[in-house]
Parts: sequence; C-alpha cells; structure tokens
Amino acid sequence: MPRRLFARSTWPEAQYVASVLRSETTGGFLMLLAAATAIVWANVGTESYEALRTTTFGPASLHLDLDLATWAADGLLAIFFLVAGLELKREMVVGSLRRPAEAALPIIAAVCGMAGPILVYVVVNGVGGGTMAGWAVPTATDIAFALAVLAVIGSQLPSALRAFLLTLAVVDDLLAILLIAIFFTTDVRIWPLVGAAAILVAYDLMQRRGISAWWLYVPMGVVAWALMHESGVHATVVGVAFGLLTRAHREKGEQQAPAERIEHRVRPFSAVLCVPVFALFAAGVTISSDSLRDVFTQPVALGVALGLVVGKAVGIFGGTYLTARFTRAELSNDLTWGDVFGLATIAGIGFTVSLLIGELAFRDDAHNAELVKTAVLVGSLLAALLATIVLGRRNVIYKRLAAEEARDDDHDGIPDVYQAEEPGTRP
Repeated sequence: MPRRLFARSTWPEAQYVASVLRSETTGGFLMLLAAATAIVWANVGTESYEALRTTTFGPASLHLDLDLATWAADGLLAIFFLVAGLELKREMVVGSLRRPAEAALPIIAAVCGMAGPILVYVVVNGVGGGTMAGWAVPTATDIAFALAVLAVIGSQLPSALRAFLLTLAVVDDLLAILLIAIFFTTDVRIWPLVGAAAILVAYDLMQRRGISAWWLYVPMGVVAWALMHESGVHATVVGVAFGLLTRAHREKGEQQAPAERIEHRVRPFSAVLCVPVFALFAAGVTISSDSLRDVFTQPVALGVALGLVVGKAVGIFGGTYLTARFTRAELSNDLTWGDVFGLATIAGIGFTVSLLIGELAFRDDAHNAELVKTAVLVGSLLAALLATIVLGRRNVIYKRLAAEEARDDDHDGIPDVYQAEEPGTRP
C-alpha cells in the first residue's frame, strides 16, 4: 500500500498542534492590529512615529544603548526564535521530524520554499539591473499571520494540512536564522562569541543532568544574548540555540519535558507581546501612489513581492509534488493537489522574519529599506488574497472534514476518527 501524504496524526499530536495554532492565531490578530497601527501612524504622524522608534535607552558602557526598534528586533525576536527552537527540538525528538520518512516532506518543502523566492528575486533583479542584497528577504513564512488570515476567511483546513503548515514554518524559521547568522554577520568579535558559546555549553550540560533552575537559566540567557550582540552575530541566534539545547524527552516522574514546559509558558508572551511590538516598530512605512507604483516597477521591490507570491507557492508546491512522485506516495483521501497549492500560497505570507531580514540587508540603504517594507506588505497581502481564492472554493469540504474529525459519538473525549484507524493512515 503506498504511503499517504498529509495523513491524520495521532490524537496527542493533534491536541498539541491545535493548542499551538490557537495561540499563534491570537498572536496573528494582534500582529495585524499592530502592523495596521504602525502604517496609519507612520502616514499620519510621521515625526512622532520616528521619534518613538529612535528613542534610545540602555547601558552605553555595555554597548547596549539601543533604540526601541533595535530592542524589538534584537531583543524581543530572540524570544520569538527561542520558541521556534523549542518547537523544532520537540518535533525532532517526539514529533513528526523524528521519523525520516515523515521529516523528508516538510524539510524538502521548506528548502524548495526558500529556493523558489531566491530564484525569482535573482532573476528579476538580474534582468532589471537591481541589487542582489535583498535576495533573502522573501524566503520566510509568517505562521501567525497565515493563521490569522485563515481565521478571517473562515477556512477550516484539515488538521493534517495545519500540522504540515506548522512544521513547515518551524523548519523555515530555522533556515531563516541560519541565513541571518551566516550572511548578515559582519565584523565578528571572537571573545564575546566564545563567551556566549561557553554559556550555551554550560546550559547543555545542565539540561543533560536534569537541573531545573529557571532562576539560573534566565540570567544565563540574558548574558549570552548580550555577548552574542557584542560579538557581531545577530543576537536572535541565541534564542534558537537555547531552544535546540533544551531537553525535549521526559525523564521518569516528569509530566512534561523542559522544552514542552518552557514553550507552554513562553509562547503566549512571544505571540501576544514580542511579535506585535516588533510589528509596531518595523511595519511603519509611508504609503503613497509612488511607493505602490515602485513595488511593481523597481526590481528590488518587485523581486521581493513576486518572490513571496510566486516563488514561495511554486517552490513549496513543486517540492511537495516531486517528493510524492519520487517516493510514489499518494495524497490522503479527500485532499487534492489544489489543497496543497492553496497551502503553498498562504505560506507566501512572509512578515516578521522578512521585515527583519530586510532591515539587515539594507541597514545602510534607507531608500531600498523602505521599498522592501512596502514590498513585503504588498506581497503578503497578495499571497493572502490568492490563498483566499484557492482555499475558499473548498471551504464546504473542509467544514465537512472538520466535523468528521470532531465527531465523538461515544463521548469519551477522543474523536472517533482517532480511534477507528491506525495513526498516520486514512481509510
């Protein structure tokens, strides 16, 4: 019997995914509100908005006298990436990435979903005579924004597709932080980097020995972040590193592994505060007829927008389709390749990390930095619109599948479909 793609997971895994998606959806709405506030504020009260963004505070003796926008990008997003690292560690130890056969699909899709936008950007700027500096901007997927869009359009994607989107975004976040660490690091200072690495090694040893001491781990994280910032490597790398080093398997007598426990406590803070505050400081861009025209006429902006809308969709869909062809796998019952394409289009919503990479890529080029912000916003909105059209036509079927997955005739708290079939299969 051929292996099924997007097969239904086990009930515990479905519960975990549902919990994560609820938190991310709430955060997505807050992020949209913050982004809208930033855009309106930047256009109505430009001077006050810029004055707030550039307000500086912090100890100058430690080189941490940073403006609020930098604190949001380097500080708050480190917490966002900590959650991403914890998610990835859990997926690798007890989730879908622990089995190579299941891990291959989201990894290949994520890699192709990055290669597609890069190729589109390079072609557009190569032909149009633009700069290659922004090649990495359209590579990221914003899971919170995507889930908020799904909620707005009322799409009830089957649980298997939602789980795949979540895993895809987790892998995508890891690849994004690797791009930031490798390609957007300049003037590395060795000794602060060694100090940060030493703290990470100590944390790893403490995790292996089962030491639970949040009062010690929090100062270690703060000091490691400060050292990484001083080293010249983007400080958000520390967040992912701590997440990946956190133990994700349960020891005897534990109800939750440390990774699961920390993620449960930190995720709401990341979703409802860190990401929306970053959006407030990063999304403020002056919108005019000229700036909107530039998105479709200037190669840098056009490359970013098309990378998100076309490159992401074609890359993820193409990677998934080729994986199915070469492994002779088949889609689960009730799903079509149109559903997969709809999922790929919504992955083109790249907001948080795309804005961050845009700031890093054009930190010394204010004109292109503003162009890229506008392009990310326009590209994400176009991707959301395309996803609405593609997924909207299947809403009736999705609602039927959702009702089937929620049905519990024996009232034992576990939907019947998770008891009537083996995990990972469909009738």
